[in-house]
Amino acid sequence: ELRSAFTQWGLPERVRVDNGVPWGSDDGLPTELECWLTGLGVTLTLNPPYRPQKNAVVERSQGVAKQWTEPRTCATPEELQDRLDQMDHRQREQYPHAPSGRSRLASHPQLAHSVRGYDPASEVERWSVDPVKKHLAEYVIRRRVDSQGKISVYNTQRFAGRDLCGRTLHVQFDPVEVRWVMLDDRGHELRRVDAPEVCDEAIRGMRMMYRIPCRPAPHA
Repeated sequence: ELRSAFTQWGLPERVRVDNGVPWGSDDGLPTELECWLTGLGVTLTLNPPYRPQKNAVVERSQGVAKQWTEPRTCATPEELQDRLDQMDHRQREQYPHAPSGRSRLASHPQLAHSVRGYDPASEVERWSVDPVKKHLAEYVIRRRVDSQGKISVYNTQRFAGRDLCGRTLHVQFDPVEVRWVMLDDRGHELRRVDAPEVCDEAIRGMRMMYRIPCRPAPHA
């Protein structure tokens, strides 16, 4: 759906969304959807929890849409979609927009397209994993080592060491080596493990959360 929207309106510089799944996560790391947007050069801004007033324009627009389209009177989803399309056209291209009296589109013609073109067929050439690596490097998360000496990062178990069972580690991403670095409370490095999910194929295919089998180092 986002690819379809970007094809029509162009790539935005920023997308403002709610902080729930699939946009936000309580995992401490950006979601795979945010990583995909980052690779396209689109910044994701998450609304604060339970603060609809922070996104008042969109919230109000949804209220207007509900009033104008009367969803309960629609016999099918297709009928509702048709009404929503008509409402969008009327509100943006015909309805007077104070104080000028012109429509929203006439007042702000630049909003019809971001100027940054997008074509799903050429996304592979446009998308880059480098901004994602840089973005991930800004995060430091905490993980507790389980009874098997492992921690979970992006739904995959990573071996930290049996001698660390029960301890809480700090984990950050090394964008050069593409590895997760585990640190103690004093910042001393304890272990590095590969991060195969931070790659073009996994992120663009929404497979960062795919559970990768954990294979401890032979000497562990």
